[in-house]
Amino acid sequence: MYDIVIIGSGIVGSVTAIALAQNTALNIAILDINPITLKKNKILTHRFSALSHASKNILKNIHIWDEIPCEYISVFNNMEVWDKEGQGKLHFDSQSVQESALGYIVEDDVIRQKLWENLRHLNIDMIAPIQLIDMQKKMDYLELITSDARVIKTRLLIGADGANSWVRKTADILLSTRDYQHTAIIATVQTELPHEMTAWQCFSDLGILAFLPLKDLHTCSIVWSVKPMDANNLLLLEPDVFQEKLADAFMNRLGKVTLLSPRYDFKLTMRHAKQYVKDSIALIGDAAHTIHPLAGLGVNMGLLDAAALVEVIMTALQKNRRIDSFATLRRYERMRKGDTQMMLGFVEGIKELFASHHPSLRMLRNSGLNWVEKVAFLKKFFIRYAIWPKLR
Repeated sequence: MYDIVIIGSGIVGSVTAIALAQNTALNIAILDINPITLKKNKILTHRFSALSHASKNILKNIHIWDEIPCEYISVFNNMEVWDKEGQGKLHFDSQSVQESALGYIVEDDVIRQKLWENLRHLNIDMIAPIQLIDMQKKMDYLELITSDARVIKTRLLIGADGANSWVRKTADILLSTRDYQHTAIIATVQTELPHEMTAWQCFSDLGILAFLPLKDLHTCSIVWSVKPMDANNLLLLEPDVFQEKLADAFMNRLGKVTLLSPRYDFKLTMRHAKQYVKDSIALIGDAAHTIHPLAGLGVNMGLLDAAALVEVIMTALQKNRRIDSFATLRRYERMRKGDTQMMLGFVEGIKELFASHHPSLRMLRNSGLNWVEKVAFLKKFFIRYAIWPKLR
């Protein structure tokens, strides 16, 4: 019998497991349908995350951040946002809020590998690969049934198993969804001009294009969110033609662009669970919500979920309350659901505003960008909220 079983060994699930193991004496297991494999050789992959200061501190508090080699952490001090179809632009910099950086770009695999290394040295059972086929609610625990007829018992089940969460589906937790009508194309590129430790984002009629600065001053990770048909057309282009289209869409701000990796794509969908918790069950990260990447919020929101749930569990233990009761878990939902709903709405509004071709809305968004650029306290508010989001 486990006190807690976490389904999903990604960044959010692994952070939750480590934080609980370091701060409690609970009996914990982490399960995944995929193998948990440590890589010996570092190979640049295509998935990067823009981490806020809050996320950095969460990783620092569990002694992970300082273990990530500095050559894999790309600091950005500035952010440039502009509308290609008008004159609207916005500049953020870390000095205006007395910070050393606005954020950090780190490869997902690098974070995950450091987390897995630490999982192996803690009192956590790592069971992977394993396939679950059913879940049964007993009087005061859950039974998880595996494809090879094993039964795993736990008091509390945490679903950190991604956008297509098995836990969420099996627990019959309903989901609100919205098709963003965008497909994200991601790749790693080399730029002719240095990125100046700046995160760049351009809005245009074609879509939303971000260049995220990596450690090498001439290397960036791109996220190009466009309509599905446009994505198909771009993916079919020969690399040299795609590179020209990419540089043009970016108004040649960083000169000639050269692909360093294959192009990958994934469909963008907003998902938000109607409930984050049930008796003995909690959802965190993408299992609870997915968001458009235009604001770089995805993993940061998931890490705030992890921190909130760990805080709730630790408080319950201190007060001799059941960690798996609905009353306990409901506190976690209250801490995170409203804030997440607000961010989902904000990102949806920004995406729709910049997707519109209507002349009056185009004028409004350009005026809005320029207005925020001129009002110092508003800029500071947006920066502070972005880099230091708090648990609510």
